[in-house]
Amino acid sequence: MIEIRIHGRGGQGTVIASQILAEAAFREGKHVQAFPSFGSERRGAPVAAFVRLDTEPILVRTEIYEPDGLIVLDQSLILQKLVDVTQGLKEGGWILVNSSHPPEDFAHLGPYRLATVDASRIAAEHRLGSITAPIVNTAILGAFSAFTGLVGLEAIAEAISATVPVKSEANVEAARAAAVAVSVAEPAPAGR
Repeated sequence: MIEIRIHGRGGQGTVIASQILAEAAFREGKHVQAFPSFGSERRGAPVAAFVRLDTEPILVRTEIYEPDGLIVLDQSLILQKLVDVTQGLKEGGWILVNSSHPPEDFAHLGPYRLATVDASRIAAEHRLGSITAPIVNTAILGAFSAFTGLVGLEAIAEAISATVPVKSEANVEAARAAAVAVSVAEPAPAGR
């Protein structure tokens, strides 16, 4: 079973991202779960959502405490240390961050596979949300597909089309743009 935790802020589409990702994996024949965790339910407050993917039925019904990977929709959660995004992240795990910085700038998070994509820029270019508050969820899922290979980009595109009723085509194009824009860095070997 693959367990993924998505970190973002209220209004960025964190919960919808988990639903789209689950829908895409389901379209590929996987068993899925997607669910949110809310603390403060206001725009801008930290939000987490969870996704499980498996080839077998998923019987566990708890939050994800030891994810295989993380998707971070807002780099300020890391930079301002608002949330310990790596809490419980499994050894050998991966982190995808919405950032204009290279993945090496996040090496301090630990010996994980790191990737970044400027999903904010891509979302703004596709007029998703506003320039000051872009909605980055669909763009980051395109990058997720390219970075992890866990769910195909075509399944992501189909899930976006089926799930996102507003600007569906622009959301799909943002996902496609992010899939080619993602930058990946492998962790440094142990002992360095």
